[in-house]
Amino acid sequence: MIRSQALRFVYPGGATLAFPDVAVAPGTVLLLSGPSGCGKSTWLALVAALVAPTGGQLEVAGQPLASLKPATADAWRARTIGFLPQKLHLSAALTVYQNLAMAQWAAGVPENAVRIKQALASLGVAELSTRLPAQLSGGQAQRVALARSVLLQPALILADEPTASLDDAAAADAVALLLATAQTQGATLVIATHDARVVRLIPPGSDGKNGFEPLLLKGQ
Repeated sequence: MIRSQALRFVYPGGATLAFPDVAVAPGTVLLLSGPSGCGKSTWLALVAALVAPTGGQLEVAGQPLASLKPATADAWRARTIGFLPQKLHLSAALTVYQNLAMAQWAAGVPENAVRIKQALASLGVAELSTRLPAQLSGGQAQRVALARSVLLQPALILADEPTASLDDAAAADAVALLLATAQTQGATLVIATHDARVVRLIPPGSDGKNGFEPLLLKGQ
């Protein structure tokens, strides 16, 4: 699902970020951890083809990203990646339904009202379809954003600091929701976080060991 080798990124005038090699199998939960500023969000952006690496090799869902042309990157991303950013980026002027319809439009696929309603229902927010983002609670907005991210049934879900600023109960709900959604979708899940609670919130695998693959970023 995700393979990288000697992956690097250099910010203009800044330090070089050198990332560990990974080989993440389909259906895996990857926990990307490390302190703030270590490069977690940059790694997610590289995997989502939002930025190009300075060096190294990166393949996602069978697609070598070095050969992905800019003209096709947006459509590939929309089909392959479900991205749940720390700032949810719901359009304030659009209803919940319209926010999801916009995701279909961005992917170049026809609006599918049935699929939108199914995605909202699967996250328990179908009754909110006519509301504006300002009319949602924080938990409702996160569920809507997650529904948007899995609308096109992506192979990979990327969650950037999903428990940031949440209390213990809300953090547990957020992690459980991500895990359940990834399992239902049959998707690989990457959670980027500096929140130590997340490790405790992921149930162990069938072998009794950690129910995730760890990737620790130390920064420069």
